[in-house]
Amino acid sequence: MHYYLYLSLFPEALIVSMLDPEKFASYYSVGQEGKATGQAVFIEIDPAFRSTFLPVEEGIARCIPNRDGSLKRSVYISIYRVLEHVPLSVMGDLYYVTRDGRSLKVGKHPALNNDDGLHFYHELAPVRPAVVSTLGPLDFKELLMGTRGGFQGMPAAAFVELRLDELATNPENGDIHDLPYENIDHLRTCLSEVKNKDIASKIFDRSNPGVFPYRVVKNGIFICNTAEGMVLYPMPSDAELRDKYHSWWRSANM
Repeated sequence: MHYYLYLSLFPEALIVSMLDPEKFASYYSVGQEGKATGQAVFIEIDPAFRSTFLPVEEGIARCIPNRDGSLKRSVYISIYRVLEHVPLSVMGDLYYVTRDGRSLKVGKHPALNNDDGLHFYHELAPVRPAVVSTLGPLDFKELLMGTRGGFQGMPAAAFVELRLDELATNPENGDIHDLPYENIDHLRTCLSEVKNKDIASKIFDRSNPGVFPYRVVKNGIFICNTAEGMVLYPMPSDAELRDKYHSWWRSANM
């Protein structure tokens, strides 16, 4: 029987399934009986991947058809320290999945940009604070990995950068326009502090739930580790989403 390996970013998990990515996206976000479970993001993993830490073989052995002959939808291999044990090299396409199960597939690209201005990051795995920073994505990765900042970092991380628009240069008085963030006054204060004080980053929200509006993704989702560096799964531009992926874009903005 054919099977697929998926790395879910929230919650962080390695899953084996008999469902192809499009069908798995629908199942994973909507649920088996139409009970909504919400937005999801996952990465397809090379099915040949094996690990000395993660019990991949055991999970595959349990991924067999149900008694009625239907395909096994999911078998959880691990929900602990998954990201750090899955190399970037075995990661395939990433799927941005809406609440009603529509999926947008994007490929993996080198992470090269390190632009100026203020930044707003939502960490997705293995921890999930929302952070404001003066550091571009490449430098923020170094902070997370512990190679700058003078503290013990993480061996791997996933995070997304969200739009700040005018707040990126004028946090005190910039217009928020359509930015949907809660507690905007606190966001302005945090941004102003990293802009005007000798600190590079500040936690905006320690209890960040992990989900985020797709329409405010600035560039995409970054995946990094200490051994291989960092890659980007870019979010297409608004114009491209409206033109080429209209059904997904409409679903994402419901």
